[in-house]
Amino acid sequence: MQIKPRRRVRSAVTVVALAAVALVGTAGTALATRSDDRATQVVGSNATTCEGAKVPGKLIPTSDLTFTGGTQDDKYLDITAVAKGVTVTAIVVKGGHGYNVYVPGEKGLPENPPWTQLRSPLNKGDQQAQISHWFVCGEKKAPTSEPTKPSEPTKTTTAKPPTTAPTSSDKPSQTSEAPSTTAPAPVVDGNGGNGGGLADTGFDNAWLLWAGGLLVLAGAGVLVLLRVRRGKTD
Repeated sequence: MQIKPRRRVRSAVTVVALAAVALVGTAGTALATRSDDRATQVVGSNATTCEGAKVPGKLIPTSDLTFTGGTQDDKYLDITAVAKGVTVTAIVVKGGHGYNVYVPGEKGLPENPPWTQLRSPLNKGDQQAQISHWFVCGEKKAPTSEPTKPSEPTKTTTAKPPTTAPTSSDKPSQTSEAPSTTAPAPVVDGNGGNGGGLADTGFDNAWLLWAGGLLVLAGAGVLVLLRVRRGKTD
């Protein structure tokens, strides 16, 4: 039985069509796994830790990163800086049905930030999926502080006396004045030495007053006695 030429042509067209469909599907799969040439894509899996993503390092807190985007409403993530002492070993961006792993210094990704337009793999519709979550792995070294130098003691300087000899103008005057021979005036007390208001002349006459008084009293006594005797004789 011979096969007609028309059947041969139809069979050849069918084979070509099937091959074209296979090639298109393969190209679509390759495109899905190569949404970003800088990343290694893992499809059909999820990771939330460095160990789960099979990358070295420990989780770096976002407080040690300067970034924009990366929320569930975003499709891209930009990391512009990292804190001092932080070394990033991998960046994992999850979205859709897989995640991308970025390694600084590999596949065209710069070794140091900024790292821009980081994304998740394409979804099953070959569209860029929104980011569900992301994390950074690496190491953080504590900053080494230099030892403080002890403060030097404060040096105190004492002022030295001048060594220059005094000039003739600084010498004390050798002229001496003759001592005064004028006797100091006697200080007169307000009451005087004899209790009166007169000046004290050095002669106390108070006893004379007492003596005169006694004589007056004695004379009066004598007169009284004489009168008494005369009265008796009469």
